[in-house]
Amino acid sequence: MSDPYEARAAVHEQRLDGFGSVRVLPLDPEADAEVVHRWVSEERAVFWGMNGLGREQVAEIYAHMAALATHHAFLVVRDGDPVALLQTYEPQADRVSECYEVREGDIGVHLLLAPAGEAGARSGWSGSLLTAVTAYVLPGLGRRRIVVDPDVRNEKAIARFLRQGFEAGPVVVLPEIDLPDVHLPEKTAQLAFLDRTVAFPG
Repeated sequence: MSDPYEARAAVHEQRLDGFGSVRVLPLDPEADAEVVHRWVSEERAVFWGMNGLGREQVAEIYAHMAALATHHAFLVVRDGDPVALLQTYEPQADRVSECYEVREGDIGVHLLLAPAGEAGARSGWSGSLLTAVTAYVLPGLGRRRIVVDPDVRNEKAIARFLRQGFEAGPVVVLPEIDLPDVHLPEKTAQLAFLDRTVAFPG
């Protein structure tokens, strides 16, 4: 079967033994709206904050993000199949900066994995995807530390990050943002950090 994403330039490509070829592609707000809308509409993605939004609303959100210099969205593809939505951001340009002391070289990450599908949960799947994402945002972008801020109720995501070597930080309350283009409700989050020296020792 042909790869519908083959013609799109990747910002990162990595082959992982026993998993496949992972490509990180800049998100196309319109072309990728269908798959992203499907993912963020699921109950398991409630912490992503887009439950109940229509396809066009989701496309508009990512079109707005594409115009920002501080926030970026990507589609993660494995062997031609979309498997995750990745967002990166500059912490100093985000509300998380009000809750911890941002260091030079920090980068924020949000990661939404695609649903497991008919085969059910896949052993090592999330770890492999996080390995590729970490390789892109740390050595790939020349950053020193990743910060994540999952909702404190999202125990699966928190456990996933800690298994990957992230160190738990404080539980914080991210303030509400109410702007014409962006509305984010207040969020109680578990901060966690991954230093480049931990992820890539030596």
